Amino acid sequence: MKALKASICVAVTALALSLSLAAPSHAEQDEASAITQRMKELYQAGKYAEALPLAQKALALREKEFGPDDANVAMPLNDLGTIHYNLGQYAVAEPLYKRSLAIRDKTLGPDSTEVATVLNNLGDLYRAEERYAEAEPLLKRSIAIREKAVGPNDPSIVMALGNLAAVYSGQGRYDDAVPLYRRGLAVLEKAYGPDDPEATILMSNLADAYINQHRYADAERLLKRAMAVTEKAYGPDHPDVAQALNNLAALYARQGRRADAERLFKQSVATYEKTLGPNHPDLADILDNLAGLYREEGRYADAQQVIKRSMAIRGKTGAI
Repeated sequence: MKALKASICVAVTALALSLSLAAPSHAEQDEASAITQRMKELYQAGKYAEALPLAQKALALREKEFGPDDANVAMPLNDLGTIHYNLGQYAVAEPLYKRSLAIRDKTLGPDSTEVATVLNNLGDLYRAEERYAEAEPLLKRSIAIREKAVGPNDPSIVMALGNLAAVYSGQGRYDDAVPLYRRGLAVLEKAYGPDDPEATILMSNLADAYINQHRYADAERLLKRAMAVTEKAYGPDHPDVAQALNNLAALYARQGRRADAERLFKQSVATYEKTLGPNHPDLADILDNLAGLYREEGRYADAQQVIKRSMAIRGKTGAI
């Protein structure tokens, strides 16, 4: 059973949009700005499928206005890649990120913070695909750029710190991961206080590392805190809440608290279905966890039914 799935953590930096670098206020630009703002609102609400066509249209308008290789096109490319990423469409997201990175490298220089943003996002995509050897240098470069530009304690550095820690966790390198997660949490708490919703990803992933170090009490404390902060910030129907439910359920399953684990896994499945639809790859991970719980209880027919659904989702999405 997968104890925890490393959380997606590209949202804030990826969608901190700078709408135009230097351009007159044309009608198409105004339309693209309005579309982008609406896209951001849908994205932040977890409505990725609804945000997708708006991101596609915003990119098309920018390309028409400025040309395909202009600096103003890099951000819409990045945003579109991020939405595809969050829909589990990694093969579609990768070339969008690469194109955005190439434009920013050329137009802004290799040490710009905008380059660091795309390096973070592409690195996290590789992390999600378990392409750790490719992810690690991109994330280290993203961190180095931001440390040089804004210093080691600026909140903008946290996402890449968390993603690099997730790379280490994915490789079982928990002693390397824990200091990075704790550093990221300390930066966010100092900047925004203890209940910042963006800190919940780090809380959950640090808890995962603690679980693998058998520090269960520390893990449960963090997971319950992450759940409370997430629900307060986003309400009960959000993909991050579904992930938080899964994470706490996985801890309970490992501790033998099977009734509590089953209830939370089922809540996680229902929340994912409501927010991301029935075929998202993250849902397959939760179903695998539930099936593992059923197998441990000797409920093999129930486990087989859940596994069949998980396999069907993976077949449709190409998820590993």
